[in-house]
Amino acid sequence: MKKALRIFILTLAMISLLALCSCSAMDKEMNGGYMDGNDVLGDAPGYNKPTYEYGEPNFDQEAADGELIEPDAPSESPSIVENPFIKTEDIDTSTFSADVDTASYTFLRKMINSGYSLTELQNIAKANVIRTEEIVNYFNYSYNDAQEGEMFGTKASIVRSPWNEETYLLTLGLKAKELEERSANNLVFLIDVSGSMYSDDKLPLLKQAFSFLVDQLDENDTVSIVTYAGSDRVALEATPGNKKEIILNAINHLTAGGSTNGEAGIRRAYQIAEANFKPDGNNRIIIASDGDLNVGISSPKELEKLVEEKRKSGVFLSVLGFGSGNFRDDNMSAIAQTGNGVYHYIDSEKEAERIFASSLLSTIYTVAKDVKFQLAFNKDFISEYRLIGYENRLLANEDFEDDTKDAGEVGAGHTLTVCYELKLCDAALNTTDEESGTDNDAIDEWIKLSIRYKEPDADVSELREYSIGEADLTSEADSDVKFISTLIEFSMLIRKSTYRDPNVTLASLAERLETLELDAEKLEALTLINKIIENEK
Repeated sequence: MKKALRIFILTLAMISLLALCSCSAMDKEMNGGYMDGNDVLGDAPGYNKPTYEYGEPNFDQEAADGELIEPDAPSESPSIVENPFIKTEDIDTSTFSADVDTASYTFLRKMINSGYSLTELQNIAKANVIRTEEIVNYFNYSYNDAQEGEMFGTKASIVRSPWNEETYLLTLGLKAKELEERSANNLVFLIDVSGSMYSDDKLPLLKQAFSFLVDQLDENDTVSIVTYAGSDRVALEATPGNKKEIILNAINHLTAGGSTNGEAGIRRAYQIAEANFKPDGNNRIIIASDGDLNVGISSPKELEKLVEEKRKSGVFLSVLGFGSGNFRDDNMSAIAQTGNGVYHYIDSEKEAERIFASSLLSTIYTVAKDVKFQLAFNKDFISEYRLIGYENRLLANEDFEDDTKDAGEVGAGHTLTVCYELKLCDAALNTTDEESGTDNDAIDEWIKLSIRYKEPDADVSELREYSIGEADLTSEADSDVKFISTLIEFSMLIRKSTYRDPNVTLASLAERLETLELDAEKLEALTLINKIIENEK
């Protein structure tokens, strides 16, 4: 009898255990296969991070495949079609938006440091994650400071293209004005804590990045934290910036798990930013994610519509990208481009420190928004022109004067580089005052550069105009231009550009950089090129 009773009790226990496992499995399936990072347990001190069945991405396999974007990426992902040469007699005006994002360079750096070969990098470039202007704009250059009353300092040079002896390279360098004093911050950290953020190069690195930013804040600033996974949650109500321990404690207790409802998180973040709006301050959402949205709005075009609707509030939105494997660059780029913000990719603790400690002012303080460029080429001097990079920032010429048309933002003291490949007419090389019979100003204007921008709190743009021409033509490029042209050729090699010199190799680019005096950041570019050469062996 006792034996039968023990068997009965054991049977009941097994049934209960099976039922519990079944419910747990059902919950897991309904929640995208992961525990929700917004769950209360996920934020409890001392809670052990769960081990997910999917594990970390197999980096070696990714390297072999050369695929870093999920195969089911939406068909409307923006494709980069290299800008062609345009005949000036057909279209004499080129218009585009500013872009000071740096994500492409740091993403490329991570892939190189992870052992990718040139062929594998060229495969990555097919996914449109390598943008030439973002590689060039990662670095600072010796550009002219903005004069009093001006938004930008400008510098121009025209030299022979190192990759084509029949063309010339126009390099425009702009430097935004510095801030005399920083305003108070109303910051909302919008943090992705979904299951895809579990790996070391995502949530753990994200926490370190925000710790650098928190360290720069004071009692005049406020920080709120919103997290999103299967749903959104306010992890920290608006807290003074000098309450660092409270802020960091909220960040450090975050764990990853669940599906990714970015739409809900974005809406909640704007709601909180607006509720704590500082009329004379810097109101900004900083979203940190791998961009892998799978609940609610999940495509670049849908995200653009959502953020476009919200940006009218006066709240800026910047983006920090993390990780690889299922990293969705297209989503991250679309959010930043539409949300009046800048897009950085964080590949290391060093990069996080660079952005939020060394370059804080240019990272989160906007001095000019909706910055647009328009260059008018004189057909008597320029026969053809080709904008290098900025393919996803092109604007219709009529958009230049349309103040309702969104464009890029530029931070305090930020440098910005624009390059064109030019084909000059004979007149551009041979004209003299005596031959033309016209005044020097008329001769000198081969190109008119027009810049439109708005003050951060303005709705009406200001216009500045500059002349570029014979006075900017030089036979010897300076160190900055030599470095920039090498980066351009490096990008053209990776992107298999139609316009690249077929004889240029990684080794020849490295040799060119070795002849220049480079600071530590620029020297890293040489190190990366040499590393690709090593990866090839």
